[in-house]
Amino acid sequence: MKSQMLPTIFIMTLALSVCGVYSGKVLVFPIDGSHWINMNILIKELYSRGHTVTVFRSSGSWYIKESSPHYNSITVEDVAGGFDEDFLKMLISRIIQIQADGKSSWKRLQVEWELMKLGPVMTQMEINVLAKLLDDHKLMQSLRDAKYDLVLADPVGASGGIIAHYLNLPLVFNVRWTVHSEGHFAIAPSPMSYVPMPMFELADKMSFLERVSNVFFFAFYEFQAQFLIRPLWATFTNKYFGPDVDYFQLIQGADIWLMRVDFVFEFPRPTMPNVVYMGGFQCKPAKPLPQDLEDFVQSSGEHGVVIMSLGTLVSELPRRVVEEMAAAFAQLPQKVIMRYTGEKPSTLGNNTLLVEWLPQNDLLGHSKTRAFVAHGGTNGVQEAIYHGVPILGVPLMFDQPDNLSRMRAKGAAKVMDIFSVNRDTFLQALQEVLHEPFYRENMQRLSRLHRDQPMQPLDRALFWIEFVMRNKGAAHLRTESYKMPWYSYHSVDVILFLLAVLATFMASFVFGIKFLCTKVCCKHKSKLE
Repeated sequence: MKSQMLPTIFIMTLALSVCGVYSGKVLVFPIDGSHWINMNILIKELYSRGHTVTVFRSSGSWYIKESSPHYNSITVEDVAGGFDEDFLKMLISRIIQIQADGKSSWKRLQVEWELMKLGPVMTQMEINVLAKLLDDHKLMQSLRDAKYDLVLADPVGASGGIIAHYLNLPLVFNVRWTVHSEGHFAIAPSPMSYVPMPMFELADKMSFLERVSNVFFFAFYEFQAQFLIRPLWATFTNKYFGPDVDYFQLIQGADIWLMRVDFVFEFPRPTMPNVVYMGGFQCKPAKPLPQDLEDFVQSSGEHGVVIMSLGTLVSELPRRVVEEMAAAFAQLPQKVIMRYTGEKPSTLGNNTLLVEWLPQNDLLGHSKTRAFVAHGGTNGVQEAIYHGVPILGVPLMFDQPDNLSRMRAKGAAKVMDIFSVNRDTFLQALQEVLHEPFYRENMQRLSRLHRDQPMQPLDRALFWIEFVMRNKGAAHLRTESYKMPWYSYHSVDVILFLLAVLATFMASFVFGIKFLCTKVCCKHKSKLE
């Protein structure tokens, strides 16, 4: 009798557990390009847990597909052009062209100028698309009727925060950057004395001149935000929400910030209760390689292999640079797998396999991989940490120099200027990373630290997304300090008040002493007379 009841009890328990699973509806506002790769990982995991996901995409999207087994999509037509693949490739080509003659302060200023000009252009593109969206009253009503549980967005664009406000929904960010700067700077205290501004390759231990530079860089970004970006958004929010709604406060008011870093990668700094660290959430154990690639790797013998990848956006480099790098690779005893889609270099050695695509995570996790020549994208750096592979960094643009400078500060990477390399300097740097135990030991130490945590980063991220669904937000974790004016936030008004009180007290004291002295003097004089 008991043996017959066991299957029934098991089935009833399973049914109760399934019924107890909360199935939510998530509205996603992603950013195209490499950011979508990260967002799509969360989307697939949400789908696997029974949630319904709807993704907003532009008709010009090149990564975000209209059809997917994991999500439904809403496509918004581009208005007068958009942030598409051609636009981004044109920008990358321009930045590479500026830097091609070598590294200098003037070149850096030129790059910053190009990026500064780009900010208002991209902002206006986003505003155009968002305005078209809000003007589609039928679509917006259908979004209200769908009764979503939350908005999941990337705050590099402000659209997710604005739509969450419009629909009165909780907001969760998948974030490293916001419309202004690195995510922490939007919500967490950031003392300039030891919190380095991103993009400028500073560490948390700064000299006096570096601290001066840090404050200058902070002021530079604030200037851009206040005078180039904020006026565009102010015009938009005034039209649709009135003068009391500030676009950046909508971003700062997000319930949960899922940060794509952790403190193995990042420098220690103040944070907030609603910041959840999921650095390396995209990393996973290596799978077996395709047989032809496995055969090539195994042919390396005891020397092992070197992997080179410059990410998905850079299709080719200046011809001279590629020729010099290939010539250096040819002198190595290691086998080299080089992802490159440009013209085949004439100096390519027999030990080098040129491919248009490679399974980066699986190669980094292979026992024969000895070093990773990388441009410094966040995903590649996190995968190298996860698998404990030292890096020879050759940054190109955006946050890549800053990412690699963090690895250099932690002793896990050597960094060089890709546009000034020759075969000798590149070979010397490669051999240093390959043969100096310092780099591998430090990277493996970071790998152990990264893996030594009670909960996997992806599981932690999904827990907090579902937490917000269950509890209709996370207001108890969110500070309201972002609503304070700057002089109140920094207690300038309190300091001025206390100084005024102190000055009044001191003036009264001095006046009283003078008054008493005058009275005493007058009495003394009258007695003498």
